[in-house]
Amino acid sequence: MTVSLLSESGMAFVMLSTLLIPLAIAGLALINAGLGRSRNAGHVMMSCLCVIGVAAGTYFLCGFAWQGTIGGPAHIARVAGTDWNWLAAEPAFFRGVQINGSPASLAVWMQMLAVMLAALIPMGAAAERWRLGAVCASTALLAGITYPLFGHWVWGGGWLAELGVNYGLGHGFVDAGGSATIQVVGGLTALSMAWIMGPRRGKYTSEGMPTAIPGHHAVFVLFGCLMAWAGWLGLNVSGAVLFSGMEPRRAVLVAVNTTFAAGSAALMTLLVTRLRFGKPDASLTANGWVAGLAAGSAGCAFVPPAAGILIGLIAGLLVPFAIENLELRLGIDDPGGAISVHAIGGLWGILALGLFERFPAPVLNTADDLARLTSLSGVGQGLAQLIGVATLIGFVLPLTYGLNWLLNRFVPHRVAPEGERQGLDLYELGAGAYPEFMTHTDEFFQR
Repeated sequence: MTVSLLSESGMAFVMLSTLLIPLAIAGLALINAGLGRSRNAGHVMMSCLCVIGVAAGTYFLCGFAWQGTIGGPAHIARVAGTDWNWLAAEPAFFRGVQINGSPASLAVWMQMLAVMLAALIPMGAAAERWRLGAVCASTALLAGITYPLFGHWVWGGGWLAELGVNYGLGHGFVDAGGSATIQVVGGLTALSMAWIMGPRRGKYTSEGMPTAIPGHHAVFVLFGCLMAWAGWLGLNVSGAVLFSGMEPRRAVLVAVNTTFAAGSAALMTLLVTRLRFGKPDASLTANGWVAGLAAGSAGCAFVPPAAGILIGLIAGLLVPFAIENLELRLGIDDPGGAISVHAIGGLWGILALGLFERFPAPVLNTADDLARLTSLSGVGQGLAQLIGVATLIGFVLPLTYGLNWLLNRFVPHRVAPEGERQGLDLYELGAGAYPEFMTHTDEFFQR
């Protein structure tokens, strides 16, 4: 099934699903704010609002023109007798798109929400030291270049999606709800920002050992998880219908798998922290919950519920160890755990689809359908997913790092040391998020 075959009731259902996605955006913003210190909370939320606005504007300006939709105009390169779809060729400013509830306009709306969500992910890793102006500039790069390019390859009918037709690798690279397109792209950008800016002031002692800098509001974090769950249900359902050909009636499977992945991941992280630290850790459990959502998105429509639980369990196991090793062994300071949650969790979800997929049998109406089914047979789905992972690590990571490294030469990302000491609420916004309360300082972290 393609987007153009959606019935009116199907389009209405997808539209209602997309209206849940802003809850995921709001939930992620709350998580980012709660996992930081109180003197930066207002700045994080303000930055999230700016990210949403800049991402939407940039996607309107040029992002959609380069991402496009399935079957739309595109730049094709012919290599070794095979056509490879590399980049969309849509007009800028949404020209030619009728915003009228048609399948194409639903795809544009869903993609605009998706790029907002992806652009919020780096905030979790770069919080408490990222200048507001640099946040906006970096968001423009992600929404205008990085996300549309990879998004076209996966969700716009590009060469990764065509691996099945061109090389018989299963159904080509599949990412129903955005584990790769949203989560890993955002997570790799978060990794780039953490590398470029370095750790927060006082995070490491003179001996190089990391110190604990706990978040200030566990309720924000946990409530953000609940909002993210609701938003992810809409994200996964609409993405699976619009870009992976899922029939709307399979939305129940998507909802079940999404919930199982999040819940099992959170329980696994809770168990791991209980065994290691004597008591469960709320912030890490919240990270496990979101990692389950990120990992479960890729195969939410195409794996059985038992596999959804297993995907979540492994994601919840990976997160606490990934956070610890990134901080302790690699010196990467990630206040919100964004790299471990979204990049590592998303990568696992991509691979898990290749391991556990159970694609529904298509309806065969013509000889062309039968020929296409034959081309998709075999055991190549796992290889297609591996090619997607290699593209993310080998191309998207260097691209997003290089763009932000170059941006840093002209618009420095990191705030001045005085801003970190004072807190970004006062330094950049002129007022604290909690003016009636004393905020903690970190003079005792001075080296």
